[in-house]
Amino acid sequence: MDEHDTAASSEPSSSSRETYREQVFRYRGALLALPALALVAFGRPSALSVTLGLPLAHLGELLRCWGVGYSGVTTRGDQVEAPRLATNGPYAYTRNPLYIGNAITALGFGIAFTGKLSPWVRVAMIAGGLTAMGAVYATIVPHEEAYLAGRFGESYRAYCAAVGRLVPRRRPYHEAEGRFDASVIARAETRTFVTFGLMLAALAWKASRETS
Repeated sequence: MDEHDTAASSEPSSSSRETYREQVFRYRGALLALPALALVAFGRPSALSVTLGLPLAHLGELLRCWGVGYSGVTTRGDQVEAPRLATNGPYAYTRNPLYIGNAITALGFGIAFTGKLSPWVRVAMIAGGLTAMGAVYATIVPHEEAYLAGRFGESYRAYCAAVGRLVPRRRPYHEAEGRFDASVIARAETRTFVTFGLMLAALAWKASRETS
């Protein structure tokens, strides 16, 4: 084996990278639960932090529901699925509205839970949670994009060229397609609603302890 072969063999193959991304995608819910559990365990909410954070948390969830109404019930699966290419609604402005919504919700709960912590600890917990979320999404977004490119071909590539991964367009995508279907939200978002409700309950419990 020559030097070139040794170098090549030391690099991770595309298949191993894809397997890693598939695993992160499959367990993304559990991975993203860890920062939330840290907030529940160590958070100390104040009346002001709850007042500031909860509207953000709800805003993020509303954005996610808006996106799910266009993307359908496949958003919570263990494997990437897309019966159709969603390019309307929030998808006409950004390719990943669900993840943006999740980040807004995480920021909201981060603010709400940490009001009575020291400023440095507060910043560290919020930044740590958002960084962990960013690391998960940086891993799974290319995995999702590879699937969508293979399934929808040129129409998806044209969409990607016009609509950014995260930064929203000022005007909607000119070839946006798809209809909003509110009936899929309850089916698609059951786990999200349960998690959101548990976080609200934990926040109320922590807040009551701080005022007692």
